[in-house]
Amino acid sequence: MARGWESKSVEDQQAEASRDKTSHKKRLAPAQVVQEQQLEGLRLSRARVVQQLAAARDPRHRLMLERALAELDRRIETLQPPA
Repeated sequence: MARGWESKSVEDQQAEASRDKTSHKKRLAPAQVVQEQQLEGLRLSRARVVQQLAAARDPRHRLMLERALAELDRRIETLQPPA
């Protein structure tokens, strides 16, 4: 019996959390959705390059990664909406 109550409570918590997520999410135009997806992809790429840069030892490889990082930063800046 106690297990049934526990699982019901968990189900209620999950349903409530899911409602909260959807109710607080703002509706975006299709173009904005695409832009957000591109921005997220660039941020993930940037994180990967930063990680690779931390591990890189060869100066030529580091230079290549630094240039890639600068380009990603430039592209992220152009996609971000003005604050």
